[in-house]
Amino acid sequence: METKLARISQLSGEHPDMVFTSIGHLINKELLKECHKEMDGKKAVGTDGITKEEYGARLEENLEELEEKLKKKAYKPKPAKRVEIPKENGKTRPLSIYCYEDKLVQEALRRVLEAVFEPHFYDEMMGFRPGRSCHKALRKLNGMLEKEKTNWVLDADVKGFFDHLDHEWIIKFIESRIKDPNIIRLVRRMLKAGIMEDYRYEETEEGAGQGSVCSPVIANIYMHYVLVWWFKEKMQPIMKGYAGLVVYADDFVVCFQYKTDAEMFYEYLKRRMMHFGLEMEEKKTRLIEFGRFAERNRKERGDGKPETFTFLGFTHYCSHGRTGKFRVKRKTSKKKLAKKSKEINATIRDMRFLRINQIVKKLNEILTGYYHYYGITDNSRSMNSFYNVVWFRLFYWLNRRSQRRSYTKEGYKELMRQFPLVRPRIYVSIYG
Repeated sequence: METKLARISQLSGEHPDMVFTSIGHLINKELLKECHKEMDGKKAVGTDGITKEEYGARLEENLEELEEKLKKKAYKPKPAKRVEIPKENGKTRPLSIYCYEDKLVQEALRRVLEAVFEPHFYDEMMGFRPGRSCHKALRKLNGMLEKEKTNWVLDADVKGFFDHLDHEWIIKFIESRIKDPNIIRLVRRMLKAGIMEDYRYEETEEGAGQGSVCSPVIANIYMHYVLVWWFKEKMQPIMKGYAGLVVYADDFVVCFQYKTDAEMFYEYLKRRMMHFGLEMEEKKTRLIEFGRFAERNRKERGDGKPETFTFLGFTHYCSHGRTGKFRVKRKTSKKKLAKKSKEINATIRDMRFLRINQIVKKLNEILTGYYHYYGITDNSRSMNSFYNVVWFRLFYWLNRRSQRRSYTKEGYKELMRQFPLVRPRIYVSIYG
């Protein structure tokens, strides 16, 4: 099956104008079984309460029944279970939890969509793509800021991107490359499946549920046509100077040589987003002076230090290397550091009655994951701050377990020598 999808991807890349009219048959028992093998069984269950293990107990029969429903056009996804996830600003974001069988179909559909569209995505798009990552997006942005003639940065924010994707535009974008009615029907039914919240059914008139296996590739298709293709083919050619873009899911940054280009682009961008059912969050979108000349220019005008901006959890700021050469540095954003500190405090509080070796083992797993993401060039100070938060919160909560077993500072230091917390280290070079 992977060979067939690879062939579709090859054809799509070799023939940019090719439209696929008969690929729905690829979503068959063979592909669905592959999807089942690779599906994470630890994810929350949907409205039917069926787990991967339970579905797999009758795998052959279940997949045969599912394949038959797909062939007869009788397959209809169940409504997703809606839960609210806390955000850093105190608000919540909706997360959709789907039934296991629907996840299988979503994953199969994702693979088909990716095979057709992936060859046509530009390098500016870095999110949820094979061979791309947050760190590669940061490296790309770093090159735009340090090596190109960047003087202005548009730090953009789209209001509720995933929640406001227009269903008809999604279908039109997919139909630009896929005319198979079976695929289009499947996409439409998934988008319109609805949600269950507090035992109430609600129709979904817009958006691609965050939590759907298909959402990332659908979001990339949407962003490709609405932003990236338009930027590359229509806007870059009319710029007076340099302009560069990096996109990760719904988060993007645009760099400019000239302020006039940046202002013109933003006015066009707002209109274009509205045309496709989206809206810029103007309170969060900022055009800032940033780059090798920003410090000097702002100093001459008496405007103070260059402003900073945040992308993918890192605050970017203008600085210099040891030789005095201009460099962009980054540190963990205050919001992310505060959020992670709050989470780790709650984790330690909940674990405080376990044995110390069990607590430290779990904390080291969390710290290692944290360092692997935030352990990037120039971010040592922020990582040490997080390490210190963990160290001191553990000291605090261990002393709340029992007055008899409380630790002095020296006693706690000795305990930490026996059961050490993992120290911060840099895992990722911004220069590759």
